[in-house]
Amino acid sequence: MGFISDIHGNLEALEAVLTEFAQRAVVDIYVAGDLLLGGDEPLAVWQCLTRAGARCVQGVSDAALASVRALDLQPKTEEERARADRFRRTQQAVGDLVLRQLSSLPRELRIPMIDGSELLLVHGSPGAPTEEISHELDDEEMRSRLADDPADIIVCGATHVPFIRDLGDVQVVNVGSVGQAPEGRFAHYTIISPRLNGADATQVHVEY
Repeated sequence: MGFISDIHGNLEALEAVLTEFAQRAVVDIYVAGDLLLGGDEPLAVWQCLTRAGARCVQGVSDAALASVRALDLQPKTEEERARADRFRRTQQAVGDLVLRQLSSLPRELRIPMIDGSELLLVHGSPGAPTEEISHELDDEEMRSRLADDPADIIVCGATHVPFIRDLGDVQVVNVGSVGQAPEGRFAHYTIISPRLNGADATQVHVEY
């Protein structure tokens, strides 16, 4: 099982990860949101994910693309104008059909594991899609963002920084970012291998 997040319209980075998945015989692909906004090829990214049969949850930028009219944006600074222009061009590039598909993406996916446990895929946190689970949180802060969810493994994105945290009864796996890794032209991905007595999570990055 391959898990990725935060592609942000970066086709080159996505293709590098999908090549790695093919080499590792990973066929079940899951994406923790923020798919299209930010890069130059949002439609090609969507088409690539569709061909790969990827199962995606809705990220914050996906929800915004699907629900916010570009005409309603009122940028005040040069930076805000640039972001608004990127937003408008992304909506135009993908078209109404893809925007409707973005709007219908689930906010979470629950995946049963072969040992009877459950994996939960979200963008931000079980409590709120906009609330991130960062590696900088201590264990108590992290638990507060899990909202007493019953899942045994929680996989998320949003922060662009990958990490694995074992909290005893639950494991938190942030899969980082494919398209906007803080370290530059590196794309993060995580492989989770189900076992009869648990699951092994391996975090990898590929340069593109």
